[in-house]
Amino acid sequence: MTAATGSRRAMYRVVVLEIAGPLAIFYGLRAAGVSQWIALLAGAVLPLARAVHGIVTERRVSGITVFVLATMALTVAMTFVTGSPRALLVRNAWGSAAMALWILLSLLRPRPLLYQARTFMGRDDQASWDASWDRFPEFRHALRVLTAVWGAAFAVDTALRVVMALTLPIDVVPVLDNVLLAVTLLVLIAVQRLYGSRYLRRHGLARRGAEIYRIAEEARA
Repeated sequence: MTAATGSRRAMYRVVVLEIAGPLAIFYGLRAAGVSQWIALLAGAVLPLARAVHGIVTERRVSGITVFVLATMALTVAMTFVTGSPRALLVRNAWGSAAMALWILLSLLRPRPLLYQARTFMGRDDQASWDASWDRFPEFRHALRVLTAVWGAAFAVDTALRVVMALTLPIDVVPVLDNVLLAVTLLVLIAVQRLYGSRYLRRHGLARRGAEIYRIAEEARA
């Protein structure tokens, strides 16, 4: 199994265990007349089980696993203290905040987070991505700018999730959380493609798949 295939399978597991599964549990229990608090708590079982399974199978505790377990414990504690299920809804905002922080902190590293998009590519495309990074400073600049955009977008996403969790009817927030995630990702992908292609062309570059090349060089070939 290639790294790209493994990454895709990991993404599918995230969709099922972190998005579709919890929604199905929550709305299924609500349809059966279960209280909002119990339904929200039950919906969090799948992400929790995934975190525990990671500890058992990998025999190590990753930062993500610690974060999932800590947020779950804290949100349940806050729910008991406040007596409101809205504390459980805010948990998704914490995940978005952690994502924003992770993305922005990656700008302090030699290679930002968007450079790691190469892990979803095939071996040849990864080689082209690496070569473009080494060869073109414009490409490196574009990836850093876009990484900052992703970080800022998830910070805005966090604020919107908090507002939704605290103000909207509880039964609509779980699905709206996922709608917001989809909208955020679609907007980011659109901005990334528009900015990336325009920026590269403005500097005499173009992209073909994972390969970056100078337009003048292509014309001479």
